[in-house]
Formats: sequence, structure tokens, C-alpha cells
Amino acid sequence: MAATWLSDAVFYEIYPQSFYDSNGDGIGDLNGIREKLDYIKSLGCNSLWINPCYDSPFKDAGYDVRDYRKVAARYGTNEDLIQLFNAAHEKGIRVLLDLVPGHTSEEHPWFLESKKAERNEYSDRYIWTDFWICGAQGMPYISGESERSGAYILNFFKCQPALNYGFLHRTEPWQLPANHPAAIATREALKDIMRFWLSRGCDGFRVDMADSLVKNDDADKSATSAVWRDIRRMLDLEFPEAVLVSEWGRPHQSLRAGFDADFYLDWRGNGYSTLLRDYENHAGEDHSYFKKDAGGSINRFLDDYLRLLDGAKGHGYVSLITGNHDTVRLRKTLEEAELKLVYAFLFTMPGVPFLYYGDEIGMRYLELPTKEGGYTRTGSRTPMQWSSGKNLGFSSSEPEKLYLPVDASDDAPTVAGQEGDPDSLLSTVRALLALRHREKDLQADAAFRAVCTEPDKPFVYRRGELTLALNPSGRTLSVTLPFDVSKALYQIGEAELDGRRLSVLPQSFAVLR
Repeated sequence: MAATWLSDAVFYEIYPQSFYDSNGDGIGDLNGIREKLDYIKSLGCNSLWINPCYDSPFKDAGYDVRDYRKVAARYGTNEDLIQLFNAAHEKGIRVLLDLVPGHTSEEHPWFLESKKAERNEYSDRYIWTDFWICGAQGMPYISGESERSGAYILNFFKCQPALNYGFLHRTEPWQLPANHPAAIATREALKDIMRFWLSRGCDGFRVDMADSLVKNDDADKSATSAVWRDIRRMLDLEFPEAVLVSEWGRPHQSLRAGFDADFYLDWRGNGYSTLLRDYENHAGEDHSYFKKDAGGSINRFLDDYLRLLDGAKGHGYVSLITGNHDTVRLRKTLEEAELKLVYAFLFTMPGVPFLYYGDEIGMRYLELPTKEGGYTRTGSRTPMQWSSGKNLGFSSSEPEKLYLPVDASDDAPTVAGQEGDPDSLLSTVRALLALRHREKDLQADAAFRAVCTEPDKPFVYRRGELTLALNPSGRTLSVTLPFDVSKALYQIGEAELDGRRLSVLPQSFAVLR
């Protein structure tokens, strides 16, 4: 792990289409992000992750890249992005771009060349079978759409042909090894894309589907990991403070492959989902730990999380998220009082946390028709709600021109509506992140230890020398601590201390020294 600035980093994820429209065309843009940097800093977020802003046909909301070196016209220009980097840096904010290394758009110039019948330098940039009716052994593929006699492999949608990093276990002559010159050329092209933006002020990348590069890889992802270690060597030499955050979900693999942090992904049935989305695991029942009186157990989370944390030790960070562009917003099932406790927990745990835009005010998930390949994800990508009035302050355009509709509810939460209210969700997020920045024991590297995980008692854990106690239930829970604490640094709700006897009132949280 090369970057040193992550130890006190808190990221804010921005879906650029939906954050702030500065020119009135109904779509968020880079200048809109730049105008809101003071707001982002006021939250306590000192780092940004911007979802793909490259040129694209937008069949998958920008994850189908047509030109990695060009900003999409809907967002502005390359110069606008460079100005955003510069303005963010002046305010002490780092910026990660989203890197999509595994596939491009079917409209990318590389693919247009690769489709041709005549051999050229891009013929093997993508994965092709060697005959027009030859399928791809369990991998999704498309045939009949090119001059070339062959089928091309997909990574996701039909519009996203897979780039060729080779195969570890080869069973067909068209499957190239990972050390083939064509696979190496793909890797070198990716390095050049990274150099292009890092040299212009980008601070690193969140990497989409980072574990998907080499096909027919083994369970340890050894071949894909070798690709990333090679890339990491380049970064350490040329851009030693550049950060890589992986969408991988297995930190014992990703961090050893050269990533600085790996997301604790929201996979059905894993520890993260038992905290917040347990309704997906049990039809008709919701035992999410943070849902009041739902009977959830913190141990279902810890059994999974501690394994991940152990795998990350000494190599990088496990990143907890409030949500992202691919997940249903937490406000779908959790009330504001519950969200305060969720954030208190997420922002006081080890690693590098990520806050998804709008989660700080409790934006709702909206049931909407699909937009740009979003499908069920579309309802989590709606415009940021800044104020009351037209388009909730997102855009001056007419409502029918908006990228997506805003929340039409009379009680739609807004930034302006929560500013100045010390009890608001927004104020709680600011207070929690300010506390995290003040207390080194709440930052990424401080030790974590579970102290009390028993049923009918508050969950008590230690970060460094600080003690934290959490009670998401609707009744008072008490525990006798095995050590002395003297004062509360921060509370949501109320906790009472009588010697070593700690009582945490309903839906309360406390940080004690």
C-alpha cells in the first residue's frame, strides 16, 4: 500500500448525472460538482469518488466507455475536470475517478477495429472465438454482428465486449494465455489511461469489477492479481500517492494484488446485508440489526467481517459504505432514527468509509422505470435534493428535461430543510465525521476489538483506547464493562454510567473515553 493519505480519508460518492446541474440542461455536470465542493467539505468528506464521466453512449450509465481520455459532453470538457481536480485540491479534497478496465462500449474505436475481418493491432484487444457459430463455453457472447467470423465475449450487457487480458486455464485455441503479447498490450493500454488522468490531477481510481480481468482464473484470482501487481509497480514508481480502491469483495486477494482498499460489498446473505438489508435474505421477514426491535444479532455481521478484517491486516483497508449507485437506498426500510445509528457505526469502524450522495439527508429509493441500463438501480440514482421548490434545487430546467424525476413527496428531505437543525440526519453526519477526524482512534488504522456481543446487551467495541456502545433496540440495555471509562465524548440518545455499569437507552449510541 503506497498512499499515506487514506488513514483519515472519508469518501463521498457522486453519481455525476444526478448531483447538481450548473447549466440548466437537466443533467448534473462537473461544474456543478465544483460549485458544491464547500458543501462536501462541510460534511467532513475530504475525498471524492466520481462515477464514470467519460465519453459514452450511456447504455449502462457510463460504464460503457467509448473514449477513456475524453469527458462526456453532458458533463463538460476535459478542462472542466482538470479545474475540478484543482479546485478540490485547494480545499484539501482528493478525487478518484471510476476506472472500467474489463470492457468498453461496443462503440469504442478499439472494438470497431477489432470487429474487422482483416487482422490489425486491435484484433486481439477483445476476446473472440475463432468461428462465427463457435460459442464461449458458459460465458455470455454475441455473434452475427461483425464482418469477422467469430463471437465476442461480454462482461455485462450486450454493449460491453470484454477486453482481453488472457486466460489462465485454456481449453480452446482462441483463448490466449495471460502472458500473450496481445494480453500484455491490453494491460499497457490500461496503464496509459491511468497515466493520462493521474498526470492531470486525478488522485487514483475506484476500479469496477476489478477481479474480472483474466478469464478462467483460479479461485485465488492469481492471474488477475498478477496483472494488478504489475500495474501497482508502475504506480509506485510514477505516482506513489495514487490510490486504488477495488470492487472485488475479497480483501485477502485484492489488497495483496496492490489495492489500497476493497469494498465490503453488499452481497445477499453476507455480514453487511444482515446489518441493513436482511429483508432480502428472508421472504417477508426483516431481521436487520439496525431495524428497531427486529431481533437482529451483531454476531451475524462480526462472523463475516472479522474474517475480512483479518485478511486485510497489514495490506490495506476494508471499506464500509452507506450505499452506492448499485444498491437500494437504506431509507427504503430504515427510519431516520435508525439511520443515525447506522452512520454512527459505519463512521467509527476501521478502514476508509464511503458516503453515497444524498444518504446524509436520508434520500428515499424511488420506484422508477429503468434509465440507461439502471433497471432496479435507477431509483437510487435520482437527483440530489438541495432545497424546496423547483426540482428540489437540482436544476433550473423544466421537470420533463431532468435526467430522472425528483422525489415528489411533500416531506422529501433536502439539505436546506436540515441545515441548522442540530437533531437532523445531516447534522448527525457532520458531527460524526468531525469526531472521526478529531480522534485518531476512530480513523482507519486504529485497532478494533469487540467487547460485548451478547444478546440483550448493548454491542460494545473498542477503537484504540476509546469505548463505543450501540443499542439499536427499543429498550434499555445494560452491561458491566471489564474496564473503567470516565466520560462520554459523543452521544446519540443517551447512555448512563454508574461505575463500570453502562446502560444504553433505546436507539442510542455513545463514544466514551
